Amino acid sequence: MDTKYNGWKNRQTWNVALWLSNDEPLYRSMVEYANGSKRPTYRGLIEYAGLYGRTPDNIAWNGSRLDYRALSEMVRENRSV
Repeated sequence: MDTKYNGWKNRQTWNVALWLSNDEPLYRSMVEYANGSKRPTYRGLIEYAGLYGRTPDNIAWNGSRLDYRALSEMVRENRSV
Protein backbone atom coordinates (compact mmCIF):
# COMPACT_ATOMS: atom_id res chain seq x y z
CA MET A 1 0.00 0.00 0.00
CA ASP A 2 1.25 3.47 -0.87
CA THR A 3 1.79 5.43 2.36
CA LYS A 4 1.18 9.04 1.42
CA TYR A 5 -1.22 10.20 4.12
CA ASN A 6 -0.99 8.81 7.66
CA GLY A 7 -0.38 5.33 6.26
CA TRP A 8 -3.13 5.55 3.63
CA LYS A 9 -3.03 6.26 -0.11
CA ASN A 10 -4.56 9.72 0.26
CA ARG A 11 -6.47 12.01 2.59
CA GLN A 12 -9.86 10.77 1.36
CA THR A 13 -9.11 7.13 2.15
CA TRP A 14 -7.60 8.06 5.51
CA ASN A 15 -10.69 10.12 6.40
CA VAL A 16 -13.12 7.32 5.58
CA ALA A 17 -11.01 4.81 7.54
CA LEU A 18 -10.83 7.21 10.47
CA TRP A 19 -14.62 7.58 10.63
CA LEU A 20 -15.21 3.84 10.33
CA SER A 21 -12.73 3.14 13.11
CA ASN A 22 -13.65 5.93 15.52
CA ASP A 23 -17.41 6.42 15.23
CA GLU A 24 -18.98 3.73 17.41
CA PRO A 25 -22.19 3.17 15.38
CA LEU A 26 -20.20 3.02 12.13
CA TYR A 27 -17.64 0.71 13.69
CA ARG A 28 -20.36 -1.62 15.00
CA SER A 29 -21.98 -1.70 11.54
CA MET A 30 -18.64 -2.54 9.97
CA VAL A 31 -17.97 -5.40 12.41
CA GLU A 32 -21.53 -6.73 12.06
CA TYR A 33 -21.26 -6.66 8.27
CA ALA A 34 -17.78 -8.23 8.27
CA ASN A 35 -18.91 -11.05 10.55
CA GLY A 36 -22.03 -11.77 8.51
CA SER A 37 -20.43 -11.81 5.07
CA LYS A 38 -18.37 -14.57 3.45
CA ARG A 39 -16.18 -12.08 1.59
CA PRO A 40 -16.73 -8.62 3.03
CA THR A 41 -15.70 -5.62 0.94
CA TYR A 42 -15.83 -1.90 1.48
CA ARG A 43 -18.35 -1.57 -1.38
CA GLY A 44 -20.54 -4.14 0.38
CA LEU A 45 -20.28 -2.17 3.60
CA ILE A 46 -21.42 0.99 1.80
CA GLU A 47 -24.59 -0.80 0.75
CA TYR A 48 -25.08 -2.61 4.07
CA ALA A 49 -24.73 0.55 6.15
CA GLY A 50 -26.39 2.91 3.66
CA LEU A 51 -23.30 5.12 3.37
CA TYR A 52 -24.27 7.07 0.26
CA GLY A 53 -23.59 10.62 1.39
CA ARG A 54 -20.43 12.07 2.84
CA THR A 55 -18.42 11.82 6.02
CA PRO A 56 -18.86 14.70 8.47
CA ASP A 57 -15.62 16.04 6.92
CA ASN A 58 -17.31 16.20 3.49
CA ILE A 59 -15.57 13.18 1.91
CA ALA A 60 -17.82 11.00 -0.25
CA TRP A 61 -18.23 7.49 1.16
CA ASN A 62 -18.10 6.16 -2.39
CA GLY A 63 -15.62 8.64 -3.85
CA SER A 64 -13.56 7.83 -6.91
CA ARG A 65 -10.26 8.64 -5.17
CA LEU A 66 -10.75 6.10 -2.36
CA ASP A 67 -8.45 3.10 -2.16
CA TYR A 68 -11.19 0.46 -2.15
CA ARG A 69 -8.73 -2.41 -1.84
CA ALA A 70 -7.19 -1.00 1.35
CA LEU A 71 -10.61 -0.17 2.81
CA SER A 72 -11.85 -3.69 2.03
CA GLU A 73 -8.81 -5.09 3.80
CA MET A 74 -9.63 -2.92 6.81
CA VAL A 75 -13.21 -4.22 6.84
CA ARG A 76 -11.98 -7.84 6.77
CA GLU A 77 -9.47 -7.15 9.54
CA ASN A 78 -12.32 -6.08 11.81
CA ARG A 79 -14.03 -9.45 11.83
CA SER A 80 -14.48 -10.89 15.29
CA VAL A 81 -12.33 -13.92 15.95
